[in-house]
Parts: sequence; structure tokens; C-alpha cells
Amino acid sequence: MYRLIATDLDGTLLNAHHQVDAFTIDVLRKLERKGVAITIATGRHYSDVVGIRDVLGVRAHLITSNGARVHDPDDREVFAENLRPEFVQRLVTRDVADDAIVNLFLDRDWLIDREAPELLRYHQDSGFTYHVTDLTKHSGDDVAKVLYIAEPETLARVEANLEREFADELYVTYSLADCLEVMSPTVSKGRALQVVLDKLGIQRSESVAFGDNMNDIDMLETAGRPFMMGNANPLLMQRLPHVPRIGNNFDAGVARELARLFDLEDQQDNASVA
Repeated sequence: MYRLIATDLDGTLLNAHHQVDAFTIDVLRKLERKGVAITIATGRHYSDVVGIRDVLGVRAHLITSNGARVHDPDDREVFAENLRPEFVQRLVTRDVADDAIVNLFLDRDWLIDREAPELLRYHQDSGFTYHVTDLTKHSGDDVAKVLYIAEPETLARVEANLEREFADELYVTYSLADCLEVMSPTVSKGRALQVVLDKLGIQRSESVAFGDNMNDIDMLETAGRPFMMGNANPLLMQRLPHVPRIGNNFDAGVARELARLFDLEDQQDNASVA
């Protein structure tokens, strides 16, 4: 039987309101009591995901900033990889960022270059918030991730700027159509998942993973039993055509698949999904 579950958050474990529903909470808590290890793997900031883990009420490992940080259930940092400071200083300039909203994820802080209150709807469970600052004056030290938020056509220009200036010196991926994320080239959710597996002495074949977007590719390729959401990015479906698709995030697709996979059908039948 599988010993570890790794799951993305937005578009995967979280519902359409970017929150966890009661059925998902019940399933994960029941599996934890059965001895199954749980890992949350997301592009979100560590401080944000701690709040979501508290709502879930499970002792999960946290893979955050797309793998740039890994924390154990007691919040000890077990892996960290930062962007090079000189790269960060260039990444926040308009020559690279175009008109996109620019964000920096540090160990504890979320820095942003302008007010964007619409982003806070993604952080209802955790209450995590940003600090507006002049990013061009930041030293570039201790930055796990640079996040650009804009319409797809703007992000396409940003992506072209990144390719022209940095080539393969960065890991660049999309978490949503309007979110372009930049990390060190040695970072990915899959590599971070391997850190957790090695730490727990669990084989890849004993792991299950769920994802919905391009930043989940490496994690889905690492896990022994990968699943893709029914609402997944069509480009992800093209990239990983062999990965089975399950239900949608807005209908607790992950929890329903876990109930089937771990023979919790009685709980699934009685579920009331918010």
C-alpha cells in the first residue's frame, strides 16, 4: 500500500474558493491516523502554507516556493535553495518584468512592488499578506522565488526576456495562466519530494501525487502513482498523456480519489462537500 501522499494546492486540493472543504479534511486526517505521510507541494509561500496545514489539522511536510523550501511537520527547514542575488536584482527591473506585478518570496516575507488586494482572496485560510516595497532596492539575498503576475500576453513577453537574458540559468514555470514563477535551476517540486522520500525512507513506488499545472510536472514524474486533475492545464495533459485524470478540485477530486485508493468508500458515499 502507498505510504506517502503529495498534493498541490491551488487547482488541486483547494476548492474553487481557494479553501479546503470538510470532506478533504476528514479524508486526510483519517489517512494520517492510518500512518500515511502527507506532503503539501505548492508554489505558495511557506508562511502561507503553515496556515493551510493548521486548517487541515495534519502533520504534513511542506514543499513550498515550488521546491525552493522544504519543512518538516515541526517546521524545521530541511532544504533551501535561493536564487543568486545578482539575478534577483535584475529580475525585478522593468527591462525583464515588463508591466507584470513583481513578487519576492523570502523565508518569512512576501514582498510586492504595488498594491494588489485581489490577490488576498487566495489566502483566506492562512491570513498571509504582502508588504509593498521598492524591490529595486532589495539586496537580492535569501530570495526563494520571484513571481510575476499579469495577463498571459504580458507574461509571454516576460518569459521571452528571461530566455534571452538567463537561458538555462533559471527554472521558469507557470503555476496558473497569469502566474509565471522563477527559481534556482536546481529547484523543482519533484526534487523536493525526493528529499522528503529519502528523509522518511519511503520508495518512489510507495508514493502518490496529485497536480494540475506545469509546475507539477517533475513531482508527477517522481511519484510512483501520479494523478492529474480533471481541470488540469491542457498543456500538462499534452506533456504527461499517460497520467490518469481524476475529478475536479471544486468537487474534492483529490479526497474522492484517495477514498477510492485507500478503500474509504463508506466515507466517500457519506461525504457532503462544501
